[in-house]
Amino acid sequence: MYKGKKILAVIPARGGSKGVPLKNIINVGGRPLIHYSIQCAKGSKYIDRTVISTDDLLIKRVSEECGGDVPFMRPAELAKDTSKSIDALVHAVDTMNEMDGPYDYVVLLQNTVPLRKSWHVDEAIEKIFASEERSLVSVTEVEEHPILMRTLNEDDTVENLLHMNSTMRRQDFPKFYKVDGAIYIQKLDKDFNNDTSLNDGKLAYIMENRYSTDIDNYIDIKIVEYYLEKEREKEAEEMM
Repeated sequence: MYKGKKILAVIPARGGSKGVPLKNIINVGGRPLIHYSIQCAKGSKYIDRTVISTDDLLIKRVSEECGGDVPFMRPAELAKDTSKSIDALVHAVDTMNEMDGPYDYVVLLQNTVPLRKSWHVDEAIEKIFASEERSLVSVTEVEEHPILMRTLNEDDTVENLLHMNSTMRRQDFPKFYKVDGAIYIQKLDKDFNNDTSLNDGKLAYIMENRYSTDIDNYIDIKIVEYYLEKEREKEAEEMM
């Protein structure tokens, strides 16, 4: 709870995954992937309860072995390739409101961003509470700048994606950010429903790129494992 408001965190983890089979529980750095998001949420100072929304009994079992809370199963119709994240989130919120009484805010933590830390979540919660906005989304600065991106016409002539002069030093490029999928926060009021666009949250919480690595393929797993090893080496040095 923060400032008298009750906060629910939801970790979505459906069973189907085409890019990396059983991605939500695949071994990453010696632990199931979902372990990192569960521990991140449990380390928050403000989250009252964290639940995993899954349709898969194996993911449920592994999540519980990692200390996760799976008080309900996601309906199969909300776990298809074509299903929207917001529908699963609304289902989780409605279910938990019935179980625990009403929550004031929901924090969505995508399981595929394992390097996000508890302090990121707490900073994001503090930021939205300090504002008048009802939604927040975490972002990270883009590495491939859109000022150099082009679309192609049918005759193969190019069109600038941005209508800006790109003849400038890279260090003078204006900053652009992308939604990184690590943290979404929504106020649970009358405007929260199945038409809510999570990616269009109004308030930005900026994260460093290395914390925002999103696992979509096996190369991403290697990148995450590199950073995890660096973190463990640093922790070992600090204990010496």
